[in-house]
Parts: sequence; C-alpha cells; structure tokens
Amino acid sequence: MIYSLNGKLIDVSPTYAVIECGGVGYKCSITLKTAAALGKVGENAFLYTHMSVREDAVDLFGFHSSDEMKAFKLITSVNGVGPKVSVAILSEFTPEYLYTYIAAGDYKALTAAGGVGPKLAQRIVLELKDKVGSAPSEINLSGAGQGAVAPIAQSNAKSAVSALVSLGFLQVEANRVVAGIDPNLSTEEIIKQALLKLSSAKF
Repeated sequence: MIYSLNGKLIDVSPTYAVIECGGVGYKCSITLKTAAALGKVGENAFLYTHMSVREDAVDLFGFHSSDEMKAFKLITSVNGVGPKVSVAILSEFTPEYLYTYIAAGDYKALTAAGGVGPKLAQRIVLELKDKVGSAPSEINLSGAGQGAVAPIAQSNAKSAVSALVSLGFLQVEANRVVAGIDPNLSTEEIIKQALLKLSSAKF
C-alpha cells in the first residue's frame, strides 16, 4: 500500500498529477481542490494517497490533506459509490462543507457534484449521517437548500481560478475569464468553459 508520495511534480491537470519519486513517476487521480493546492511543475509536491485495486485495474488517488483522504474513504464506504464519484464530490466540497450538508440531511446540495443524482445523494446522507455526527461549529452556513447556494458558488469560482493558475495561466487571466462564467455551475464545468475561452482567446 502506498500511503503518500513526496517528490518532484512533473505533470498536473485538473484531474491528475504525476509525482516522480526515486526515478518513478506515479500518476494519481486528484480532486480539483488538490489540483489547486499543488505547486508548479518542477517543484516539490506531497500527496496522501489511496490505492484502489480491482480485477481490471489498479488506480492511485492523491489528496493534498489527510482530511480529504479520510473523506474520500468515508464516501467510498457507501454502497454504490465508487472512487470517481468520490473525487467528483470532493472536487465540489471541502470535507467540512460535505460533513455539514450530510449532518443537516441536505442531500440536494450534494447533487451539485457531477454524477450524483438525488437517489445516490439520499443514500450518501442516510448511510453517513450518523458517522459524521454534528456539523462542525466553525462552519457557518445559512441552512440547507437555497441558503447554501452562495457559499458553494463562491467556492466553485475560487477553486476554478486556483486550478487554472496551477495549470500555468496568469492570475489576472484566470480571474477575468472565470468572472464571465456562471458561478453556480460546478467547478469542473467552470474550468472547462474557462479553458475553451482561454484557448480561443475570446475573453
């Protein structure tokens, strides 16, 4: 089991990072928030990792914090939730926000993550509500449903900007492009639209 990686970052994208350790490059699937937290290519990088072993594949997932890794393992403990869905969820929410919504029983908020429909969101809340306990006191949300839209939207836009900067775009370019995109979209969709605008220079 590979618990962590500490080495040179040789490639990074919104969905994966490659870290060279001892002459070997390890490719890890990552969340958008981890992509935003990583430095530039050529710099040293550290990731907590989780190895998923299946009959047809062995996949490595990387996380910028132990809290994110623990949240990943917790989500994948839910029946029917695989690693890719867990990555999508953690690309939308920090562990703190995720636990808050689960504790509050707000399954609708979880459907903001790609691949998470109402039925799956309800299952996640049902199976994890007792495990996460009370919502962290330091998270101050205005409530479930519509009251949480603004914090999520702001977080999505900021995460998208950070991810674009980590890919080599200038901060001013990233801010300008993301400002013209609907902040209520998922972080992944904001990044996709931003990359299209940046590549075509229509911003």
